[in-house]
Amino acid sequence: MAESPSKTPPRSTLTKAALASRIHKRVGLTKKESGDLVDDVLDLMQEALLEGEKIKIACFGNFLIREKGARRGRNPHTGESMVLSRRRVLRFKPSQRLRDEMNAVPLEDAPGDE
Repeated sequence: MAESPSKTPPRSTLTKAALASRIHKRVGLTKKESGDLVDDVLDLMQEALLEGEKIKIACFGNFLIREKGARRGRNPHTGESMVLSRRRVLRFKPSQRLRDEMNAVPLEDAPGDE
């Protein structure tokens, strides 16, 4: 009997609290100061995006709000045709450096890869 393909273990998630903890360990701020710093940075980023500004973080990437127009869509359950309204979506475009670093890490063998 052939071996079943191994599944990739679930990756952990970097939460806001974990980010604050890492800042605390690296920079030496108190845990409260680190948490406040993370909150302030995220608040500033949110305000900038809501005001229509693009956020560009060197060697990391760009965040921007993109407006999508109304379009015709379909309800996947009923198949009924409908119009999807205009909306704004948050877009993140990684920098070339981040993409290069991500792709420098070898992928685990996936089923079907030869």
